[in-house]
Amino acid sequence: MFVAPDPGRLRLRNAARAVIGVAAAVALAELCGLSLSASITGGLAALLALFTVTDATVRRQAVTTALLPAAGFPVLTLATALHGLTPARDAAFVLVVFCGVYARRWGPRGHALGIFAFMNFFITQFLHAVPAQLPELFAAVGLALVAAGAVRFLLWPIERRTPPPAAPAPLPGRGLARPTTRQAFQATAACAVALAIGQALSEDRWYWAVGTAWWIFVNTASRGETLVRGFRRVLGTVIGVAAGVLIAIPLNGAPAPTAVLVAACVFAIFYTAAVSYSWMILAVTLMAGLLYGLLGVLDPGLLVLRLEETAVGAVCAALAVVLVLPVTTHATNDAWIQRALHCVHAATAQAAARLAGSPTADPAPHAAELETLLARVRMALAPLVHPLSPFRARKARAGQVIALLDDCAREVRGLVAVAADPDASHDARLAAACWRVEAAVEALTAEERGASGPATARETVAHTAASGPALAHLHGLERALAELAAPLGSDPRAPFVVSA
Repeated sequence: MFVAPDPGRLRLRNAARAVIGVAAAVALAELCGLSLSASITGGLAALLALFTVTDATVRRQAVTTALLPAAGFPVLTLATALHGLTPARDAAFVLVVFCGVYARRWGPRGHALGIFAFMNFFITQFLHAVPAQLPELFAAVGLALVAAGAVRFLLWPIERRTPPPAAPAPLPGRGLARPTTRQAFQATAACAVALAIGQALSEDRWYWAVGTAWWIFVNTASRGETLVRGFRRVLGTVIGVAAGVLIAIPLNGAPAPTAVLVAACVFAIFYTAAVSYSWMILAVTLMAGLLYGLLGVLDPGLLVLRLEETAVGAVCAALAVVLVLPVTTHATNDAWIQRALHCVHAATAQAAARLAGSPTADPAPHAAELETLLARVRMALAPLVHPLSPFRARKARAGQVIALLDDCAREVRGLVAVAADPDASHDARLAAACWRVEAAVEALTAEERGASGPATARETVAHTAASGPALAHLHGLERALAELAAPLGSDPRAPFVVSA
């Protein structure tokens, strides 16, 4: 977590840009004479716009950013109009939860709009906003989105120089078999129960339980992923509450140092989000404590309540994924691994065509897709390789799968470089080796992986008789695929033995 790679310093640049965007949003609100609550709303809106909009192209990012008010303003209006009408407000919040999660079926844009809608309802509860504040809240959010857009698309257009990797398409399905549909029901059930228990703990700060349950379901697809994320959220909150006691309470809302520390928290949220959920939540929790200090309501009891509400939300999310339309970790893992292997197959097929002389064949896009799929595989397998996982055999099996898929990705990158070399074109030995790799992948991705799968994969290595540096990547790829047959073809509940 301390030495995570940052290729091209992309995380560093995104985090620095986020600080500028949020600061610009708050500064605009202050210059326009808006209230402190409105300025905080604007800062949070800018943060969300920069954090949640992850479309694959700059044009799509701009469109999604422009559409955020269409999702946020109606919810903001509804939430403030229902202030004081507890039953109606609660029912509306639960409905927003369902719609926000269900919208994820429409890809990154639906994901961003759903989060923005939910958070606008959440923010009104955080600030206890009332209808009379709507004009300035609308103004603050509008100014924030203009500021965030100007920083993102004009001042520091990182994505124009370094296009973001395309997110892998969600797992398919129809009806209740579609992961986003299942998750919408799970999140709704979790948030509804969290809302009820949270209100029993506090009539004023119950929304933290709902927010915890909601965010635990973001970017998860299986029971195991959700449980691990819940654990990490509680861990980050515990450390964040301790930091709040040591830092936020002594500051007592002093404007200048609080502003500096909030900026540091914004930076930490963006810089750590991709590598450590616990670190990100630590920053979020400390930032919330600092904002409470600015609002003049911070005390140790409030931070303890924050921790209690977080625990409630995490438990509700855990129960929901176990009891409501559960999706097993094994099923999700297998689906993502299969997609990664199919991507290896596609990259190898394109490389074979390129080596055979095809001018249109290009394995590079498939190699890039493989990297994003492997990131998703690691996320799916995270519950099994977690240090607290009690399933030793599954942990060993998952660890070997991750290592071997990383080997595959490394060899595919080398293969792409070989295929791009004009001197390697029309090499029959390389093309034959590519065909053998394709056969090995087909054996591993067959619907019924039995004894024939591992045997076929192992036989491919024996056929690599030719030598030379040009074949080294293909030989390594064949070996990795051969070794993958053992963990993928065995019963996940059986003892795991690494073959010699």
